[in-house]
Amino acid sequence: MASEIQMKNIQLRQNYQNFWQTDLMNTMKLDPLYWCFACWCGPCASYLLRRRALYNDMKRYKCCAGYMPCSGKCKENKCPGFCLCTEVFCCFGNSVASTRFLLQDELNIQTTKCDNCIIASMLCLQEVACIFSFVAMIIGNDEIREAAHILNCLADIAYCSHNIRLKWTKETACSAPDR
Repeated sequence: MASEIQMKNIQLRQNYQNFWQTDLMNTMKLDPLYWCFACWCGPCASYLLRRRALYNDMKRYKCCAGYMPCSGKCKENKCPGFCLCTEVFCCFGNSVASTRFLLQDELNIQTTKCDNCIIASMLCLQEVACIFSFVAMIIGNDEIREAAHILNCLADIAYCSHNIRLKWTKETACSAPDR
């Protein structure tokens, strides 16, 4: 259940005036090399993007950019680089989504139905993969463990296209009212 503050933030995002300059479907065409980098090393791309979103000032770092219940409770101010590294490898989906929300809120960029669908699908896939991993660990079933791995890979690939959009967010937010 979302808190009242989270619900207000969701409603605020619907009224943002700026748009992504490049729609999600064209991000792969825009920079195929970066898209490949994001596919092959999603956590590395997520790490670099969050640092960029924080203007390379790791003093500003909070776990999951302050959007998750764990934010601010992980002693991230003592070792922000290590905490960000842990975040992007252990919670890849949340890391990318948090960076996206951070930039979206900072630059007043509207969300799209396509974005929301991809984010929700990716997060659901990762949650199911996590459950499969726990079940496989408890009962020792290799087929379930492999299914969890496949679900994680599908979630990561689906979301790599978002990484490339975040790469240019600082430069490409625009306020064209006709989009």
